[in-house]
Amino acid sequence: MATRISIEKNKTRRRLSAKYAAKRAALKKLIMDRDTPAEERFRAVVKLAEMPRNGAKIRIRNRCALTGRARGYHRKFGLSRLMLRELASKGQIPGVTKASW
Repeated sequence: MATRISIEKNKTRRRLSAKYAAKRAALKKLIMDRDTPAEERFRAVVKLAEMPRNGAKIRIRNRCALTGRARGYHRKFGLSRLMLRELASKGQIPGVTKASW
């Protein structure tokens, strides 16, 4: 199981990412627009750099909802491969059955 601090840190990153998403998108749009003057684009780059790093969406790590495991994550279920297999074998995930042929 992942440490509590890593799970909490990831929750904080999700919260900050949602908070700053619109502002970051506006600044990036301004930076990428080649029609705006270079000085204005530079100011936008500086503002973007001053924003918290954990507000970037790329810093979020997908983790298992039950254990907090970061590796072997399935997006469709929000679980790690271990929990997915265990719950599917018990029949606790609707529509998922163990393959047999």
